[in-house]
Amino acid sequence: MIALTLSRIAEIVGGRLADVSADEASRIKVTGTVEFDSRKVTAGGLFLALPGARTDGHDFAGTAIDAGAVAVLAARPVGVPAIVVDPVAPDAGAAGTAGVLEHDADGSGAGVLAALARLAAAVAAELVADGLTIIGITGSSGKTSTKDLIAAVLAPLGEVIAPPGSFNNELGHPWTVLRATPSTDFLVLEMSARHPGNIAALARIAPPSIGAVLNVGTAHLGEFGSREAIATTKSELPQAVPASGVVILNADDPVVSAMADKTAARVVRVGRGPDADVRADGVSLDPLARPSFTLHAAGSQVPVTLAVHGDHQVSNALTAAAIALECGATLEQVAASLAAAGPASRHRMQVSTRGDGVTIINDAYNANPDSMAAGLKALAWMAREARSFAVLGEMAELGEDSISEHDRIGRLAVRLDVSRLIVVGSGRPMSAMLHGAVMEGSWGSEVTQVADADAALALLRDELQDGDVVLVKASNSAGLGALADALAADATGEGAR
Repeated sequence: MIALTLSRIAEIVGGRLADVSADEASRIKVTGTVEFDSRKVTAGGLFLALPGARTDGHDFAGTAIDAGAVAVLAARPVGVPAIVVDPVAPDAGAAGTAGVLEHDADGSGAGVLAALARLAAAVAAELVADGLTIIGITGSSGKTSTKDLIAAVLAPLGEVIAPPGSFNNELGHPWTVLRATPSTDFLVLEMSARHPGNIAALARIAPPSIGAVLNVGTAHLGEFGSREAIATTKSELPQAVPASGVVILNADDPVVSAMADKTAARVVRVGRGPDADVRADGVSLDPLARPSFTLHAAGSQVPVTLAVHGDHQVSNALTAAAIALECGATLEQVAASLAAAGPASRHRMQVSTRGDGVTIINDAYNANPDSMAAGLKALAWMAREARSFAVLGEMAELGEDSISEHDRIGRLAVRLDVSRLIVVGSGRPMSAMLHGAVMEGSWGSEVTQVADADAALALLRDELQDGDVVLVKASNSAGLGALADALAADATGEGAR
């Protein structure tokens, strides 16, 4: 972040100084990173004291100072230099802090989060005044993969800050904003939502001059209640972009395309249809489902070959391309950057082939009906001449549609001619997935339901053969990431290549 004195930070967040004099606070500057994990504190940093499931960050204030932090942002004095802010009632609505801080009965963590947001907003405003371009992206699926592609295509144009993994909520969003420094040219931010108002609140912290909406699906359907409510919430991003900015919309999703009426900004549509401003045609997939296509924009065209896997990545790449073009890249630069941009975030369409010829598709970080379908289609393509194994866990937060959506995915596995479906988990949604597969294909031994990841791993180790292709996918709460890692690392051959 930009260098700020403790007294200036206290003024910004509305806090009071503790265990540091006013004179010292006017001289001591935060010059390092802002961290909520004391193990990641750097010299000159600021430590956030947040309550957790097992520990309270206030208990690690001294450790953070010993590691190089110059102060702590806290809800109470901690015996070391601190900026103390008042607690606030945890909010499950627009601010969403209740979803981030599940162990915050007294509102102390919510107070620290609110202070963090105010600090990030002040830093963002100063950096924008100095020329920083802020890019916000949202969508029901594909945000993290697209964020990684955007960072890759912008890298030749200047310094880029983007969140690691999926840091896209009321903690990860301002944390990422505070990674930016005066030398940062582009700040790429994911914006997620569990309730109406979430995206608008994030956009107020760091107002984007470029906003992109990828799709509207059924992720978090249990929280929102309807796809229409999801669309309304996603449209908060185009509404937040000023008239001087640009909004990138997916023309292949009619609900997203209609958001052009929600913004005063200039609209650029991306897609495969002839009316898209930035479009792809001639899409083909190689044996590992890596797409190639012709990219068209502004009357010119260039061939593109992606290093990421799955037909669904074409839409993500088009969004990244449109943003890069708006920021000054040439078509040739975009094509070269996309060709070099492999999977950058763990457990998201990571493809590896072991020494024994077994290919693992590790997409275990998250899942919703749309991304699950995309993963199954990629599996079917990659295993056209081999046996395919779909190892699927629960898709969380689907509400009353959970049973029907899991049933639908089971049926889709049959229609895509998956060789073997392994349903992981014993709850009703997973039983529905099993039932859907059995009813769709009169399946018997082709589908198996196991209690947990350990049972699935044991089964796979017993059954996998040279040349098999395995997809591992579920919501992160199902914990299948470790299963996919174990499969990829299995010493059944010469290791991954």
